[in-house]
Amino acid sequence: MSVTIYHNPDCDTSRNTLAMIRNAGIEPNVIEYLKTPPDRKTLTDLIARAGLTVRATLRGKDTPYAELGLAETSLSDEQLLDAMLEHPILINRPFVVTRLGVRLCRPSELVLDILPAQQKGSFTKEDGEQVVDSEGRRVL
Repeated sequence: MSVTIYHNPDCDTSRNTLAMIRNAGIEPNVIEYLKTPPDRKTLTDLIARAGLTVRATLRGKDTPYAELGLAETSLSDEQLLDAMLEHPILINRPFVVTRLGVRLCRPSELVLDILPAQQKGSFTKEDGEQVVDSEGRRVL
């Protein structure tokens, strides 16, 4: 099973998502997108396949979002993509790609919707929230 995660190791949500993929017994292809950003076609495809708008995938926190004036609603998708490609930190994360779909995994447990394998055991996020019980079932 092929799973790809566009990962930022400094992000709690991204680390939790990666850990849940591994807790399902899958070793994913990890792309540290700040070091190896996706090209325009790939980024556009990820956004479309996740069923999101370009604006919905912009990250504002701890980025140059405000300085670049990206809140301006008159900006086109192409202009927003240009900013994301120039400043990959603006790409919200983590995107995960499997044969079952593409998700922007915020919150991290959204990855469970597109993993083909059940979790191998319990999983607790870094903040202490349990999302998978000892039987490998999602905690609601």
